[in-house]
Amino acid sequence: MSVLAAGVALLGSMFFALGAAFQQHEAARSAEPSLRVLLRRPRWLLGGASIAVGGSLHIFALSIGPLTMVQPMGVASLLFALPIAAALHGRRPTGREIAAACVVSIGLIGLVLLVPPSVKASTLTGSGAATMLAGTALTALLCFGLARRSAGAARAALLAVAAGVMYGATATITRVLVEGPGWNLWLLAVLPLPAVTALMLLQRAYATPARRDASRDRRPRGEPGTNHFAVAFATLQVTDPLTAVTCGTLLLGEPLPANALAGVAAALLAGAGTVALARTTPLTR
Repeated sequence: MSVLAAGVALLGSMFFALGAAFQQHEAARSAEPSLRVLLRRPRWLLGGASIAVGGSLHIFALSIGPLTMVQPMGVASLLFALPIAAALHGRRPTGREIAAACVVSIGLIGLVLLVPPSVKASTLTGSGAATMLAGTALTALLCFGLARRSAGAARAALLAVAAGVMYGATATITRVLVEGPGWNLWLLAVLPLPAVTALMLLQRAYATPARRDASRDRRPRGEPGTNHFAVAFATLQVTDPLTAVTCGTLLLGEPLPANALAGVAAALLAGAGTVALARTTPLTR
C-alpha cells in the first residue's frame, strides 16, 4: 500500500507541475495578469484543472500511505515543472537550473521528513484563525509593497513569498477542516479568502519580466517575454510548507522537528537552491 501511495503522490506532482507551467505560460502572455483576464484563457483553466487533479491525488495518497513517504513525492513537482515550462517556451532547461532545483528538492524533503506527524486532532480557535490570517495578510502585503519597488528575480521571489504565506494559511485551515473534530462552517467560509489572494499573487509572480528586459520590452500583446518561473515556483515551494509548519506549531500545537539544527540546515539548503535558481537564465520565448 505504501508503494501505491508513493506512486499516486508522484503522479499528483506531475499534474501539479503541468498545471503550474500552463498557468505561468498564460500569465506571461497576458498584458494584465489578473484573474478576470486569465479566467478567459482555456489553457490557464486547463492548468487549474490539472492542479486540482494533482491536489486530489495527493490527498488520496495521504489517505492510503504514511505522511513521511507521501509528502516528499510532492516536492518532485519542482523537478517536473522546470522542463515542462521550458518546453512551453521553446527551450531546454540548463544544467544549472536542474542542479539548483535538486538542491531545493533535497532541502524540502529534509524539512518534510524532520517534521513528526501530529498525534492529536487539529483544532483552531476563532482568535487563532484571526491572528493567523492577520499575520499572513500583513506579511503578504509587505512583500507585495517591496515587490512593487523591485524588478526581475527579486520581484518574482517577493510575490511568490506573498503567495506562499497565503497558501500556507490555506493549508492550515484545510488541515483543520479535514482532520479536526467535525466541520467548522465558518472556517469553510473563510477558506476562499487566502486561497484566492494567493492565486492572484502567484499569477503576478509568474508574469514578472526579467530585469534586463523590463524597460525595453516591446513584445506584442499575447507574446511571452522573459520571466523567472523557476525562482517563483521554487520560492512558493519553500514558503508554503514553512508557513504551514509555523502555523501548525504555534496555533495547532503540532510538534516541532526533533532535530532543530537539521531543520535549519534543510531550510537553508532549500533557500540556497532558490537563490541559485534566481541567478539562472530566465525563460524566454
